Amino acid sequence: MSSQQLILVSHATDIAAARRAGVQLGNALGFDETLSGQLAIAITEAATNILKHAGSGRILIAPAPVPGSAIDVLALDTGPGIRDVAQSMQDGVSTVGTPGNGLGAMRRLSARFDVYSAPGKGTGVFMRIGGGAAPELLEAGAVCVAMPGEDACGDGWSMRADDHGAGLLMSDGLGHGPEAARATAAALAVFEARPGLAPAALIDAAHIALRSTRGAALAAVRLDADNDSLSFAGIGNISACVRTDGDCKQLMSHNGIVGHNMRKVQAFSHPWPADALFVMHSDGLSKQWDLDAYPGLARCHPALIAGILYRDFGRGRDDATVAVIRRRRRT
Repeated sequence: MSSQQLILVSHATDIAAARRAGVQLGNALGFDETLSGQLAIAITEAATNILKHAGSGRILIAPAPVPGSAIDVLALDTGPGIRDVAQSMQDGVSTVGTPGNGLGAMRRLSARFDVYSAPGKGTGVFMRIGGGAAPELLEAGAVCVAMPGEDACGDGWSMRADDHGAGLLMSDGLGHGPEAARATAAALAVFEARPGLAPAALIDAAHIALRSTRGAALAAVRLDADNDSLSFAGIGNISACVRTDGDCKQLMSHNGIVGHNMRKVQAFSHPWPADALFVMHSDGLSKQWDLDAYPGLARCHPALIAGILYRDFGRGRDDATVAVIRRRRRT
């Protein structure tokens, strides 16, 4: 998946910039005029709410990790938060003397919508525009952004879902900038070309492909919904865990740099029951996050969870990627 477009929102002109970025991506994905209009309105409402209620924040826009054409939009701020989210969803409710149509309008325009806010915790809004609203075996979302000041992102991730689960690869190219991005592109190309490889075999194949690059940290996982389990292999400092009923099981990676001094790659199996969260992130995110500090967030859409973790635990001095996947119960 390509990195997100990140638009910092602190002035009225930033609203137009965010809207243009969304429409341009919609055009690239083949959005028709109606869907492009819905996307433009949703982004405008989100950015306007940030300015009115928090003063500043950020909008992230990227293709959704689902089949078909859809765009995920995250609106994140560290403002005072919303005391009563359910009440604020009602049209006509406003705390700043405006018509109060923002959250309600955004929800109506979205195939998927979620919001997380609490006093002192800021606000995060997730919208998926396009793609339909049919339930999927997996819910997935991510944030992938370049280091401030860099155009090329040295991080990257890709996921392939099917009727039995999903395969996922995350890469953190050594350092940052164009050369780190080249290493990550080489790793993701292996995943796209050979999606059936098991996690350890996938990293072995990437090790060969990355020899002409500066190398990368890699983590690969196969999520198996049929057997309530996952297989995970990692080299380097990409962190991963499975969160079940508030307990977070950390998954083990080996030391090394894929493409250079990788000594050992080994896959480990872990339980992955229904409703469990799988969280994986590069070292652009601090390991000190704790979902228990955000009551109710673990039940939100994975894209919103990823956004809040990035907002509050991103180091700000490196590329940052966090992907979150929830396995839904079969109906």
